[in-house]
Amino acid sequence: MTRARLGCIADDFTGATDLANNLVRAGMRVVQAMGVPQAPLDTDADAVVVALKSRTIPAQDAIAESLQALAWLQAQGVEQIYFKYCSTFDSTAQGNIGPVTDALMAALGTDFTIATPAFPDNHRTVFKGYLFVGDELLNESGMKNHPLTPMTDANLVRVLQAQTPSRVGLIDHRVVAQGDAAIRARIDALKAEGVRMAVVDAVSNADLMRLGPALKGMPLVTAGSGVAIGLPGNFDVVPGEDAARLPAPQGLQAIVSGSCSVATNQQVMDFIQSGKPALAIDPLRVAAGKDVTAEALAWADTHLAQGPVLVYSTAEPSAVRAVQAKLGSAQAGAMLEDTIAAIARGLVQRGVRQLIVAGGETSGACVQALGITQMRIGAQIDPGVPWCHAVAPDAPEGMHVTLKSGNFGSRDFFTKAFAHGAT
Repeated sequence: MTRARLGCIADDFTGATDLANNLVRAGMRVVQAMGVPQAPLDTDADAVVVALKSRTIPAQDAIAESLQALAWLQAQGVEQIYFKYCSTFDSTAQGNIGPVTDALMAALGTDFTIATPAFPDNHRTVFKGYLFVGDELLNESGMKNHPLTPMTDANLVRVLQAQTPSRVGLIDHRVVAQGDAAIRARIDALKAEGVRMAVVDAVSNADLMRLGPALKGMPLVTAGSGVAIGLPGNFDVVPGEDAARLPAPQGLQAIVSGSCSVATNQQVMDFIQSGKPALAIDPLRVAAGKDVTAEALAWADTHLAQGPVLVYSTAEPSAVRAVQAKLGSAQAGAMLEDTIAAIARGLVQRGVRQLIVAGGETSGACVQALGITQMRIGAQIDPGVPWCHAVAPDAPEGMHVTLKSGNFGSRDFFTKAFAHGAT
């Protein structure tokens, strides 16, 4: 059996598949584990991604889970650790990116790492340490309205420095443009100044490819998924189609969506405007004790045979704020996640074998409800979003699933994904 050489820890489930997708595109065979496995890896893989649901939990809990994942990955003999977070650097003022990075550095005995959420394929770029979403600064994008982690500062050096006692520096675009030797020299200079973490500029895939060789041998890399395109070459891996091959798709098709991001709102609207069946979940009815899950599944029973259906709690920011004001943000989020997850499981029990889940927190809840512990990563649908294949208690013969980050995917993503084929 091939030993996995790259070990990855992702702070949510969609982010994990996003990272795995880029590694697969670069030629690595990737297995994604849902939570820290209880047994050794038992399949051939070049990289293994441990997906946690740690982005918005208390920092000490996120640290504990991340260290457990690290210990398991070390037991598998991996050579490098990759801590993956969102391409919009989602976090609160206190963390969890900084605290988890500090803990991993201490456990690995390393005194330096880099940090960059840059993912140009999805219009996330870093320039002079500032994160852009498309042409907008992070704090001027839709992320300023995120219900759990509103981002109000685009300066990543400042954001990260607020989360860690470690000194944070910058490797700017002028250094990156000169290639890996210049990047290594800048790293040495920063370390001599006492810097332990450095935000790295990247405005193109070429920047990420120049960064990749400079990270060879670095015990810990922290980043969004973009950096992954430049790492496989350090392990003598080259792109190829075999890494992404999955079984042929079969069974009924469905989408469940809990994300309230701008992109997902557009995708929901596109699906509805195309005339396909969609059902909105009313959080106030859930809070009132109505059996919304049963109602949704009864509705789905009348439509599934005709093609894909969509069940969603996605809403505009003003509507989300109104619900949070009545129920509290944490209670509203957890309640809807549990409801969507129960609906997802009911759909699979009814024969859905091609399932799209939109939203990071929603994806975590759905995967846990379905009892999925491991996924094989397949072909990309849109940047950062692949089809995957998994076995679940209610789908012992296997099913295809895609976990879509709220902000990812084209407007017609839901329709395109099924037309693309989960192969």
